Amino acid sequence: MTAESIFTEQDGCFVPSELARGPWDQNALHGGAAAALIVDQLERLHPAEGLRTGRLSFQFLRPIPSAPLELSTALARPGRRVQELAAELRAGDQLVCRAKALRVQPVPAELPQPADRTQEDAAPGDKDAASGNDAAPQRGMPPPESRETVRFALDDPDKPSFATAMEMRWLTEPFVLGPGRVWMRLRHPLLPEQPASPLSLLAAVADFGNGVSSELPFRHYVFINADLTIHLQRVPIGEWAGIDALMLLQPDGPALAESVVHDRDRPVGRAFQTLVVQAR
Repeated sequence: MTAESIFTEQDGCFVPSELARGPWDQNALHGGAAAALIVDQLERLHPAEGLRTGRLSFQFLRPIPSAPLELSTALARPGRRVQELAAELRAGDQLVCRAKALRVQPVPAELPQPADRTQEDAAPGDKDAASGNDAAPQRGMPPPESRETVRFALDDPDKPSFATAMEMRWLTEPFVLGPGRVWMRLRHPLLPEQPASPLSLLAAVADFGNGVSSELPFRHYVFINADLTIHLQRVPIGEWAGIDALMLLQPDGPALAESVVHDRDRPVGRAFQTLVVQAR
């Protein structure tokens, strides 16, 4: 990991470096950089205290400028079993991103595991459970060390951006239209001497779904996400996050990117992005 950070702190603001830049506008940030920063601050300012993050959601209200950003956070819903955190990111007097994190009490360790279900436990019509066969698990991903590092960016791969701030190891071919699978880890700390936590890294990687998978060529179309929602089934671990992404397009409807997100052990959740698609 190199020393230059994605953001620095100055006069109560977070100042982005070129490493936070996104692909759609040379003067705007990547949504993943903003998502990672917000999650990082929520974790630092509001410790989970035994709860687990079950959902992260981000509304990108307008392009996030490459300018000093003010981030405010709050405990919107306190509770022992359910807790909601809120965050707002502002550039000057403009609100550019609104985010929420939902934390819940974890599943008790003493509960039966899915593989322990018997015929008596099965609901009527649950043939898989009644026969003792579990539903097919989500497919895993070959480990990152099984592939070589590939330098990737939708725009210029030689120009600093949030994409080039990532080390990427692709399991599919970059730039080929259709579903995409790739491992990522940050080459740089999120803030000076502060590496991204596994959860903030996962939030960053989840925002790449609409670039990892595409049904349209970047040189002719834009497919910008207006939001990002991540549903988690467990807490991610480690310095790598993987994404198995699929873009879904229907005429006269909103476009969607759907991704299964992984740590190196197994899938940890799903991410969804609502896309604005148009010709350049």
